Amino acid sequence: MTARTPDSARDIPEATVARLPVYLRALISLAEEGITTCSSEELAAFAGVNSAKLRKDLSYLGSYGTRGVGYDVEYLRYQIAREIGVTQDWPVVIVGIGNLGHALANYSGFRSRGFRVVALLDADPDRHEEVVAGLEVRSFEDLESIVAEHDVSIGVIATPAVAAQSVADRMVATGITSILNFAPTVLSVPDGVGVRKVDLSIELQILAYHEQRKSVAPGAGAVS
Repeated sequence: MTARTPDSARDIPEATVARLPVYLRALISLAEEGITTCSSEELAAFAGVNSAKLRKDLSYLGSYGTRGVGYDVEYLRYQIAREIGVTQDWPVVIVGIGNLGHALANYSGFRSRGFRVVALLDADPDRHEEVVAGLEVRSFEDLESIVAEHDVSIGVIATPAVAAQSVADRMVATGITSILNFAPTVLSVPDGVGVRKVDLSIELQILAYHEQRKSVAPGAGAVS
């Protein structure tokens, strides 16, 4: 699968698209440290990839490096942000204001990365009018009017698994075309709607798998 940017005919592999935000985060860190230029090796080290892969990824964007000098940090940061589409503010709604929803609403990285949370929604009437991160929690029934008012295309689901599919269905019906799903369930959505799933328990289980392998001596046989 490839991604096509709105202002370019370039086709960028999906694996490269997935790494661009990592490069952007690394460039932001470099800029915050006052570093104005960096080599591909330095940027790759900050991003946690090898330099050959980084150079190939950046080649899809164009030629932004200077031989013997490296990359201009601010310029490359802008070019990647533009390619991703985060040089503008993307309005976002978060549905499900439990503990995770609270944490997401208070996450300062959204605004600094090009996203603006415009509404917090919950089906529980007891949470309505509660103020979280400066926003009043509103009824899930207000979703349609909020999407229309703010031209929202990105929704975040932080509900229990049992409610996630119905929330996704409602989001799609209102015109939301990109969903970030934190609920531990697989969503079914129509073609043209993108879903990214974040399952913290799965990530922990993967870490547990690697920890378990570390404790097994090399060459040790299986216990029967």
